[in-house]
Amino acid sequence: MDSIRGGAAELRGDEARHLTRVLRVEPGQRFEISDNQQAYLAQITEARGERVVFQIIEALPVVLSPVSITLCASLIKFDRFEWIIEKATELGADRILPVEATRTEKGLFEASRKRSERWARIARESSQQSRRVRIPEILPAVPFERCLAETAAHRYFLDESLAPPLLREIPAERSDSAALLVGPEGGWTDAERQLAIGAAWLPVSLGPLVLRAETAACAALAVIVSAWST
Repeated sequence: MDSIRGGAAELRGDEARHLTRVLRVEPGQRFEISDNQQAYLAQITEARGERVVFQIIEALPVVLSPVSITLCASLIKFDRFEWIIEKATELGADRILPVEATRTEKGLFEASRKRSERWARIARESSQQSRRVRIPEILPAVPFERCLAETAAHRYFLDESLAPPLLREIPAERSDSAALLVGPEGGWTDAERQLAIGAAWLPVSLGPLVLRAETAACAALAVIVSAWST
């Protein structure tokens, strides 16, 4: 839902058509909806073709993550990068920043510009599935050096090269923002490691095994969210 006015909300387009033609919703049915700020219990008052109208019944409690996370994910083949977007959304990432690393496959950076709408849709659908109130922001892809300027109270970059475990590097006193930088297939170059360390990103690992990029991103996000929730 884009907005709620006068105690009512209206849904149009593909999502409305899915409700009317696939799910065959009818007036009187109740759903949880969100305007990206607040969740509501609402009842359908009209459902025709590409238009569904809801009447707000009550606001619902909002459960927010204790930490705002920016996931800086190096670009990999798009089917797997989209899996990262889906799962990072479920795990609570607030922002997802695609990154062009030295070992990013040629052509992915330029091609990513044409994927913004699709990636935003994946994030929106995953938010709905996981009952998130706020949809994560999918940012335009940036080169590695620009990614290092991302601000957060705690900044970690995943590295297999003798880095300490992520869980050990999470401090007892924690601020409310964190950034996580995940490399491409093939890992970081030595030059990238030095640049990240020089920009005050903390190298961390997820254990002795070599993980695929999408596995590493999700495992690290889960560790951070869990640590901040205790």
